[in-house]
Amino acid sequence: MQTAIPALFMRGGTSRGLYFEASDMPRDAAARDRLLLAAMGSPDARQIDGMGGATPLTSKVAIVGPSEEPGIDVDYFFAQVLVAEDMVDTGPTCGNILAGVGPFAIERGLVAAAHGETRVRIRLVNTGDLVEAVIQTPGGTVEYAGAATVDGVPGSAAPVILNFMDCLGSKTGALFPTGNVVDLIDGIEVTLADAAMPVMMMAADSMGKTGYETAADLDGDRDFFARLEPIRLQAGEMMGLGDVTDMVIPKPVLLAPARAGATISSRYFTPHAAHEAHAVTGAVCLSCAAVTPGTVAHGLADMEIGEKMEIAIEHPTGTIDVALTLDLSRTPPEVRSAGILRTARLLFQGAVMVPQGTLDGAA
Repeated sequence: MQTAIPALFMRGGTSRGLYFEASDMPRDAAARDRLLLAAMGSPDARQIDGMGGATPLTSKVAIVGPSEEPGIDVDYFFAQVLVAEDMVDTGPTCGNILAGVGPFAIERGLVAAAHGETRVRIRLVNTGDLVEAVIQTPGGTVEYAGAATVDGVPGSAAPVILNFMDCLGSKTGALFPTGNVVDLIDGIEVTLADAAMPVMMMAADSMGKTGYETAADLDGDRDFFARLEPIRLQAGEMMGLGDVTDMVIPKPVLLAPARAGATISSRYFTPHAAHEAHAVTGAVCLSCAAVTPGTVAHGLADMEIGEKMEIAIEHPTGTIDVALTLDLSRTPPEVRSAGILRTARLLFQGAVMVPQGTLDGAA
């Protein structure tokens, strides 16, 4: 006997995962985590007994339900199911999986579709951020086909616009939680920033890298990770996050000047593996730091500051673009909003099966 849990299996941006309604999840956090581990097939490097794809980008979960906050349509709770460890991390959020939240909410009747396009206001429960997602809904149904492209995803699809409305200090309460735009850790200059995602940025050459490596090249250098992790742990303490040994935040980022006409080049980590593309939330944070004089990012970026501007970030499989609106009356300029284009696709709908006893811990 197995237990069936209703779910949609979706691609959101450059990630993929299971999407559940909050009402179908156990209220007890331990029971919920057992369910998610079983559904994804963790802990197992291949995730052979579950729906996970054996990478951090394909072992993600969105839990979505009606919001009780005035003016907000749905709450989105993100869970990163670790692949080879018996652990579910709910500290961060995920902007790629976020791209599927609006379509999911419409598909499941949590939000009524408008004709043409539907705006879904989403509260990111993990961080408290507010995002307005603009979904294409011609004829009152979600449209997945379209001409929009996202580097790291084959083909094209209908655009999903994500407007981050209030992302500064999402986890720590400040864009620069240490009060500095640059800190020194183990002799390395770092910018510790928090906008949509807590991030630790450093120049790639300060870590013996070019910043143009492939994800596979970076993942193959275990000495590099052995040096990077102690810096990340100290950064977590300095940002007020405490002991981040068992957390995926802050996310490390290696930066370099752009090579293909973009604003800056980035290599983003999840944190113990290199992202094959780039996280949406990490791109938002990097962009907010890049427009602030004195940061590591600002020093490497090629751009002119304006009230409305686009930051193009080169990553291993292409670029990701962030549209910023700035308040230039403040010094330094203050970010009013950050928008990003993603796509999503419904892959499967039905129920995920978990072994009997999973919810009560008897599996």
